[in-house]
Amino acid sequence: MIRYLSDFIRKDLEKKLVLLAGPRQVGKTWLSKALFPAAKCTYLNFDRNSDRKIIIEETWSRETDIVILDEIHKMKNWKSWIKGIFDTEGVRPRLLLTGSARLDVSRRGGPESLAGRHHLHRLHPLSVRELSLKYSAQEAFERLMIRGGFPEPFFADHNMDADRWRLSHLDSMLREDLRDLVVIQDIKSLEYLVDRLASQVGSPVSYQSLAEDVGVSAPTIKRWISVLESIYVIFAIQPWTKKVKGSLLKQPKIYFFDTGRIPENLESARFENLVANHLLKHQQFLEDTRGVRGSLCYLRNKKGLEVDFLLVEKSQPTIMVECKLTATEDVNFHHFASVGAKNRPVLLIRNNCRDLTYETWDQKNAAVWLNFLES
Repeated sequence: MIRYLSDFIRKDLEKKLVLLAGPRQVGKTWLSKALFPAAKCTYLNFDRNSDRKIIIEETWSRETDIVILDEIHKMKNWKSWIKGIFDTEGVRPRLLLTGSARLDVSRRGGPESLAGRHHLHRLHPLSVRELSLKYSAQEAFERLMIRGGFPEPFFADHNMDADRWRLSHLDSMLREDLRDLVVIQDIKSLEYLVDRLASQVGSPVSYQSLAEDVGVSAPTIKRWISVLESIYVIFAIQPWTKKVKGSLLKQPKIYFFDTGRIPENLESARFENLVANHLLKHQQFLEDTRGVRGSLCYLRNKKGLEVDFLLVEKSQPTIMVECKLTATEDVNFHHFASVGAKNRPVLLIRNNCRDLTYETWDQKNAAVWLNFLES
């Protein structure tokens, strides 16, 4: 199966080095190795002793088509190191850097900046559109609701295999990926925080409430959430406001890259999480491949009325999206007409429904609508 970023990465590698980031086991290594024939591909993993020696001494073959440097963010001063290589050797062989922690810190300035030397691509879990060659939109959607979009659990023979994968996946992220970033003594409390966040998907986060539940301070909860974001366990979306400072003071909502981690009995939350995954994937795809800077937000007014999602492109709202399990006319779109979104609001229905056009908004079947979402 060819992943959706393959052609874009192959094209970018002709001119610059490419950073490929994303959650552990989302398919970064598989995609990287599939870009060019295996005989002309050099794969080096910084976690492997023999590969680490080759990386540090820079002794890989210069006759290969591509050099893939995996988990390179674990190397001290890796940005200065790769900057020096690129500045002296250029794009031959092509250089692709991958990692399961955020590599996009390289966007920041300073002496280690890779500005002008790289393109960033963020690989997301499978989506309805990406699965369209193998499944119908509804079949893909239903399987994603149960299994989530990570390749191994999605294609597993049984749900039990997917559950076993999910258990080991979280353990490896918390005990291996975190080890290279921060020191957290109380892993059990961090695991409990993950469970609490999974049970509150779609609700604004209260750091103080979570602190009381987990038994740590509110600043610790805030720091742990930031760490979980950095290794792609979760992502946070902020309430939209034209005053950026104001949005940072309000409560974010938390979603998981792995929809399958949301408890099965919370069908509405799992559905909302799946839609959030698709919208974030779409937004970051446009940013990474076309340079369309954007964000995924939600809407909430002083009365506590909400709309689940708002996509923003170039600081301009483009579309409001609400998620419901069954058809309803009870939506809050009219309360946020002043937002001035470019496109008509869309109500996505989880279960089979008719597409309907109301005066100011549209009702769509979620599976079908997501299948047309570019990425």
